[in-house]
Amino acid sequence: MTKEIKKEEASASTRKKMTGTVVSDKMDKTVVVEIVTMKTHPIYKKKFKVSKRFKAHDEDNKCKIGDKVTIRECKPMSRDKRWEVLSA
Repeated sequence: MTKEIKKEEASASTRKKMTGTVVSDKMDKTVVVEIVTMKTHPIYKKKFKVSKRFKAHDEDNKCKIGDKVTIRECKPMSRDKRWEVLSA
């Protein structure tokens, strides 16, 4: 029994976490979160923004557009949704 608990704790700690901004909340129990990162060009060394959007599960429909949220990886809930909202 203790092995199962330790296994769950270990898998929860190895999941990816990201922080971003909610850009859409029109779907039921789903929000679209945009993550913006800065990258550097390998030759010219100029920094530029790269944005990526993820669909995340929001069980209570608490998140609104413009909110800063933390999302965590989870098992697939649909074709596009593989993240869940941790904090709003």
